[in-house]
Amino acid sequence: MKRSLVVSCLFLALTVATAAYADDAHEKGGDKSSPAAKVAAPKDQSAVSHGSVRVGGQTINYTATAGTLILKNKDEKPIASMSYVAYVKSGVKDTDHRPITFLYNGGPGSSTIWLHMLAFGPQRVEVGSGTTTPPAPYRLVNNDQSLLDASDLVFIDAPGTGFGRVLDKDDGGVGKGKDVYGFDEDAHAFAQFITRYLTLNNRWNSPVAFGESYGTTRSAMLANILENDDSVGLNGVMLLSAILSYDISVDFPQVSPGTNNISYAMGLPSYAATAWYHHKLPQQPADLPAFLQQVEHFATTDYLQALMQGSQLDAATMQKIAEQLHQYTGLPTAYIVKAKLRVSGGQFAHELLGADDNVTGRLDSRYSGPALDPMAEEAGYDPMDSSIDAPTVAEFNGYVRNTLKFGEGMIYKPQIDVFKDWDTKHQPPGAPFPLPFTPNVMPDLAAAMKHDPGLNVLLMGGYFDLGTPFYSAEYEMHQLPIPDRLQKNISYQFFPSGHMVYLDPDSHQGLHAAAASFIDSHYRK
Repeated sequence: MKRSLVVSCLFLALTVATAAYADDAHEKGGDKSSPAAKVAAPKDQSAVSHGSVRVGGQTINYTATAGTLILKNKDEKPIASMSYVAYVKSGVKDTDHRPITFLYNGGPGSSTIWLHMLAFGPQRVEVGSGTTTPPAPYRLVNNDQSLLDASDLVFIDAPGTGFGRVLDKDDGGVGKGKDVYGFDEDAHAFAQFITRYLTLNNRWNSPVAFGESYGTTRSAMLANILENDDSVGLNGVMLLSAILSYDISVDFPQVSPGTNNISYAMGLPSYAATAWYHHKLPQQPADLPAFLQQVEHFATTDYLQALMQGSQLDAATMQKIAEQLHQYTGLPTAYIVKAKLRVSGGQFAHELLGADDNVTGRLDSRYSGPALDPMAEEAGYDPMDSSIDAPTVAEFNGYVRNTLKFGEGMIYKPQIDVFKDWDTKHQPPGAPFPLPFTPNVMPDLAAAMKHDPGLNVLLMGGYFDLGTPFYSAEYEMHQLPIPDRLQKNISYQFFPSGHMVYLDPDSHQGLHAAAASFIDSHYRK
């Protein structure tokens, strides 16, 4: 499943339970009709190599470790393996004073190949920024924006992705998908991985968490679990393209009429930014941030008030609000009126460039491509995927085996479809049992911040993200159930880019600067 559809499908699965599933069966040889031989218990695997990267004019030598760690259940039986690549700066005598950042993408069902090979690893795959990447052969280059100047790095693949697998009896384990596929199950898997890594490498004094997309949902739960169950004190949490409450997603707000009115308001600034980028506004502002401030004010005042009135909204006001939405989105006023002021993210992506039979990207609306069906209601695919998937996967498969010396004879899975097995229930702090509601992990992050009042959070995002709109994420931060004095622990940084902020070169530089500054400022030296 394409990453661009993952959050959409998750939300749909949570609300109407219709997501499709492709079985994550791993390859097993042998004659199944013959008696099964006893399979040896799986063990951790790793390969060590050395390299260097130039960042900010300095050369950083490092040791790279690629491998897998085994996860176990409460009975100490193997249930899954998780793959990772760690980069540790060479020559550091006191690692207690060297931060180590654990990074992961989301999905659910995504590996961390994207943050690794496009954002912060020492090598970067060259891909198009808002445009299609030229055909193969692709290029792997020194990553000037690697975070190794600020922190050691561990890129973790979610269970079942990368080289990791659910370990059933044929693999010497007792694992099943339900052990690791679910909101709480996934968070506990990552918590076990991190605590094992910290123990094996004696790095308990220095962890920082960095999650992207669903990885931010995971981070909220993970911070609470690490703090309260495992006594791991995080030095900071960085959230990129965040989604903590699925109630305010713009993917399928129409499936919960009335309760999701706020989704349309929170998504409007991203619609406006996208229309600005593609020059579809009736009047093109010169200053994007100033323009977005106007849109945000309208979204939370006149627009939200109109949405809340429902059928009680009079025709004149409906027309007035629709005309203002036309000014902010470029969509025809008649279309907005017909939609009763409610346009989902998918509908907007399909309609904005519809006159040219094109659609915008979902995760990065700078990208555009031919509409699969000009008469459809929604886009149906994300043009961004077409630009980054093949180059990134191709280059990583060569890099991990030729340079990192790991994975020979193994298959690396960039992403898998886990939705049939995914447990959508979540037990937030204070709840007596997992709740059968649309997940909201804001209480988890709030609990972590209250248990550790020194925990700092950096929220980052892109203006051109229709999957996890930046204004929705900012709204969530201001709604956290924490004392007002803890709001000062949250900082914000937004960029003129999309969901994967690092796909834009200038924004990539800004993202690196923001993350490095956060680590340096809040690392407990």
